[in-house]
Order: sequence, then structure tokens, then C-alpha cells
Amino acid sequence: MVRLSVSRYLAVRCLVCFLAWACVLTIGTSGSAQTSDEVHLTPKADSPDSSTVAAAADLNLHTRPLRADVDLVLVPVTVTDSANRPVLTLHQSDFSLYENSAPQQIRYFSHEDGPISIALVLDCSASMKNKIEYEGLALTEFFNNANPEDEYFAVTVSDKPQLIATSSDSIGTVQDRLASSPPHGRTALFDAIYMAISQLRTARYHRRALLIISDGGDNRSRYTRKEIKDVIEEADVLTYAIGIFDEEPIPLLKSIEERMGRDWLSELTDASGGRTIAADDRRKIPEIAAIISRELRSQYLLGYRPTSSARDGKWRKITVQIAPASHSLHLHPYYREGYRAPSE
Repeated sequence: MVRLSVSRYLAVRCLVCFLAWACVLTIGTSGSAQTSDEVHLTPKADSPDSSTVAAAADLNLHTRPLRADVDLVLVPVTVTDSANRPVLTLHQSDFSLYENSAPQQIRYFSHEDGPISIALVLDCSASMKNKIEYEGLALTEFFNNANPEDEYFAVTVSDKPQLIATSSDSIGTVQDRLASSPPHGRTALFDAIYMAISQLRTARYHRRALLIISDGGDNRSRYTRKEIKDVIEEADVLTYAIGIFDEEPIPLLKSIEERMGRDWLSELTDASGGRTIAADDRRKIPEIAAIISRELRSQYLLGYRPTSSARDGKWRKITVQIAPASHSLHLHPYYREGYRAPSE
């Protein structure tokens, strides 16, 4: 039998304990790495600051791309007469629908004032400092003309987007949190649009809309304008914007983002079948918000299953036509003009 002195015995015991502790630590660290859901992002070379990295981490950029459902395409359509008044007396048989010039069977038709899931993107950047009051007035009129059953998500915009309300929050909560968000910082508008559309993936209703209230500038986002346009096209979300622009613009004193804001907003909303209404006279902002809210209430919804089931990622053009009406009115349909098919 081997006998150890007390000192050697204690030394061996300490060594065994240390090795056991190190083993447990290694296993725990390895297990944590395997089960973590954290998304690690490498910042762009021209954006090394920590605040930009933090904003990107909040968005989980590019981890879950949004795609149109190729099995059922829903096309919101607004129809107006020659006096630009909504026409609400049409039937399914009055519409013809085409995809890439191929006729499609309309399988779903609705024009009742059903509830909608709506995401709000509210600009609270420094460029809105003298416009924020009108943004609050616009919200009030928009809610006053909405369906009481609508659900809302709200995202504010400054240096990075912030989700301030989900479907479980009340209209009053949205208004209070906007009022407590003083304008500051730069404008990550495109990132905010991505976050808002991401929230709509969990929406309660099939009909989904996005309302942007902003001067249209962006000088902070990691997403590009083209990327966000693609997201809007693929997400099947009807997008409107109220463009709050300076009443007396001074081009030489404005940044490129502010000068191009009007065109950028129109490019994004037109891609969805919605539109941007510019508010050069700020007194008209509440009226514009009410018009958009009512327009969302005055739409037909056409649904079809594409005859082409190819998952090729290609752009598919949609055309909606209206049969000549018996009352001989000149009718004009507004709708999104296409979508991008999913790819394998």
C-alpha cells in the first residue's frame, strides 16, 4: 500500500479539484455557445462605432427575410371616379386580374370595413423638432377615422428604431409615448420600416398596412433604400406616408437626405400600391391623416392563387382591370403592381 504524507495528500487533492472545476467550466462555456440565440454582427468598415453595432443587433438584420406567400396573393384595390371619390358599389364580377398577362381566378373578394393590422413609423429625429406637434395631430385624426377593432404597432425613429407599442397597447398609450419622445438624434428611417414590417408578421388580421409620418430623410440606417423597397414589395403590406416637409425649403441649407426625402418616400409607398401625400402646408396634416385612414376603409380586397407555382424569386407583375360600368363613370383602380415570388 502506498502511503502519502499529509502535505503531498493535500497537494494531490487540490490538483484534482482544480482539474474538475476547469472541466465543468469548459463544458458550461461550450453548452452556452451552442444554445445561445444571440446574433453576432460584424459592423461595416465605415461604421465602427459601438452605437451603430448596438442598433444593428436590436434589428437582427438579415436573419429572417420577409417573403410574399406564393399560395395566396392578396391585392388591396382602391377605386375612384372622375371626381376622385371612392366607389364602393362594385362586385367581384366587375374585376379582372392578371399576373404577367395571364388571367387569374379571383378566389377571395371583400369590400366590407373589416379591421386591419397597422404599423406606425413615427419620426422623432432632430429634423422633426419644429414638426413633432403636427405628427401628434395626424395620429389623432387617423385614429378618429379608423375601425375600433384595428390593432396597432408603433415604432419611433431617431438614431435607431424603438418599438414603443404593440398590439396589446391602447391608442392612448401610442399617443402618450409619442408625446414623451422629444425629437433628437439622426434618422434611421429605413431600419425603422424594417422593424415595423417585422412586427406585422405576428399581426392578427390578413389585411396589413404601414403608415409612415416623416420628412423622409435617412442618414443612419444600415439598411439601404433598395433593400427596404424589396422588403416592402415582398411583405404584402400596403404602405402610406405623410411627408412633412418644410413650407419654405432652403435647398442649399438642407442635407441630401432632406432634399431627397419626398422622392424616397414616394418610391417606397408606390411599390406597395399605396401613396405618399406631401404636407407642404402643415395645417393640412390632420386632414391628410383622415383621408388615408378613410382610404384604408374604402378598399376592395382581391385574392388569388397564382397559376404559376415556380419559386424562382422573379418579379411578377399584377394588372387589375374594371369592366365598363353601366353608369358610364370613368373609374380608376389603385393597387400594388406586383410582388417577388419566393425562391428555393
